Amino acid sequence: MPATIIRACTRGLACLLITASCAAVAATAPRDGSGAYATGKYRNLFAEAGHPQHEIQAKIDAAYQQLFHGDPQTQAIAFSAGSNANGPLMYVTDWANHDVRTEGMSYGMMITVQLNKKAEFDAIWNWARTYMYIADPKAPSYQYFAWSCKTDGTHNSEGAAPDGESYFAMALLFASNRWGDGKGIYNYHAEAEKLLTAMVHRPLISAPGKWGPHTVGPMMHPDPPMILFVPDAMPQPFTDPSYHLPAFYELWSRWGPVADRAFWASAAQASRAFFAKTAHPVTGLAPSYANFDGTPHITRFPQSGEFGYDAWRTASNWSVDWSWWHKAPQEQELSDRIQHFFESQGIDTYGPVYTLDGKDLGATPGLTHEDHPIGLAGTNAVAGLAAIDQARAKKFTQALWNAPIPSGQSRYYDGMLYLMSLMHVSGEFRIWGPR
Repeated sequence: MPATIIRACTRGLACLLITASCAAVAATAPRDGSGAYATGKYRNLFAEAGHPQHEIQAKIDAAYQQLFHGDPQTQAIAFSAGSNANGPLMYVTDWANHDVRTEGMSYGMMITVQLNKKAEFDAIWNWARTYMYIADPKAPSYQYFAWSCKTDGTHNSEGAAPDGESYFAMALLFASNRWGDGKGIYNYHAEAEKLLTAMVHRPLISAPGKWGPHTVGPMMHPDPPMILFVPDAMPQPFTDPSYHLPAFYELWSRWGPVADRAFWASAAQASRAFFAKTAHPVTGLAPSYANFDGTPHITRFPQSGEFGYDAWRTASNWSVDWSWWHKAPQEQELSDRIQHFFESQGIDTYGPVYTLDGKDLGATPGLTHEDHPIGLAGTNAVAGLAAIDQARAKKFTQALWNAPIPSGQSRYYDGMLYLMSLMHVSGEFRIWGPR
């Protein structure tokens, strides 16, 4: 039997075993927690800090207008790109690197479904489905999306990045629930189910590559059930802490493919336990890449022992999970820990990159983020949703309030995190459930 088939069979058996064990775990866990999913109530940290609702809404509206419809040379990251048989097309670009990434496209879809901007949502999804989706059954990344493209749709890479697929799937389910399903690529629920099924069960596919055979499989590791950094087959698979989205997994355990609902419930629990392992016990800083036991993955990426640009998002992920579900009290401790650390660094002056124990490494050469990045100011403010020390959390809320909308070269990543952080902190980033 060929090695690729043996690996596929082994992985398939592992998925069956983990599904059975997940069912037992899910049966005993408190189902809905006591967060926003159960109560329907979302904290508004800006309002708690004394800001009137009309000013809060105006701040969100201004950020959206500038980033999606602002000056094309200095402000906007979203651009109309004509139309095809499925309707208008729009892409979200990393302005500094002149490419289109699944990260930004999926963030754009999440922002637009949350803000009820259906035309923009459909146009972004149409561009992603037209140019980024890999439809060739022989291609290793079949059923995934090329993580980086030129603005004309040409692929820079045939590889896939699971953070993009995760946000695509969640945004599509929210769209299905909020607006209802259309036809073809606009049957949002069907598109989400296909993607979620591929993330868990996609068979291994191999093809010749530039540096030898390229083999790609599922995006989820079966045991422990965790998101992979990339779905490429490798001797020592690993993860990215900022890709862990237990708040989403809980919803997929309710609305996703029926056969995998127990798996997603178990993945949520695994990610919550992982956050506590991977975050530094004093600073709360998480590594850029990690092994499944939480230790930094330095085999392929020596710099993964740093709190880098990817890792900015990790605190936001665990804090939103706490806000929506209230299932992991350790997430509150993690938020206190990371806010205490950044307060000690100067709440308006801290830098973008640190060693896990707190040494300031300065900005990475060649990247365009400011010395005090607005995107990180945003995710640190979102940590206030879980923080116990609310007096300190209010300082981070106010720091985000005072931050300008990102513009210029750094407006892509900082801008995406800034706008989503505004929405989280104001309670306007919500669960859109089935009608």
